[in-house]
Amino acid sequence: MTRQPDGTAMAPGLVIFDCDGVLVDTERLAGANMAEMVTDLGYPITGTDCQKRFMGRTLEDVQRLVEKLTGTSLPADWPDQVRARDLERFKAGVAPIAGIEAVLDRLDRDGLPYCVGSSGKYAKMRTTLGSSGLLPRLEGRLFSAEDCALGKPAPDVFLLAARKMGHAPGTCVVVEDSLPGVRAAVAAGMRVYAYVEDPACDRQAMLTAGAILFETMAELPDLLFSNS
Repeated sequence: MTRQPDGTAMAPGLVIFDCDGVLVDTERLAGANMAEMVTDLGYPITGTDCQKRFMGRTLEDVQRLVEKLTGTSLPADWPDQVRARDLERFKAGVAPIAGIEAVLDRLDRDGLPYCVGSSGKYAKMRTTLGSSGLLPRLEGRLFSAEDCALGKPAPDVFLLAARKMGHAPGTCVVVEDSLPGVRAAVAAGMRVYAYVEDPACDRQAMLTAGAILFETMAELPDLLFSNS
């Protein structure tokens, strides 16, 4: 975060939003789906626990974690199986996160650019953002770990977004809802705000990792434009 000569923070040059759980209300649906699939492997688990364990990671990373949990060697296309089941659920309808449209309206009005940096693949983002009605506002500004060597908690996708949008990392802020995402933002040298409305969020871990926590999207514009 760039600072003024007196040490106070300036308004950011770019806001990078995570997608799932920040723009679109998909985390609970994806967690329930993952719970069914992992339980079918002989390891009973709840959707909330899946969110706590896997939220924010690429499905390739999740596969390795699930294999350790279950002692099972999963097929190479397992992440694609999960994506297919998720997309079927999402096609039934995905709501935008409450209050996010007003946040985007404020950023548009004040001329503050924004984009998306997600662990999800482009097809998934376009499905969920399309279903929620947000895609027209974000098309052309989507960046995915699909294009990166490493997913979150590595900083790659946020650095990619900053570079493509023409901003130095230190002038960017990130809005996240997962611990891997918070760690990725910190590793990128970006200020990070963690949306913690979901009870599955690990608030203390995200706070310890360096995030500024908030519970409703109505709080976010003041945080972004404050000089603290």
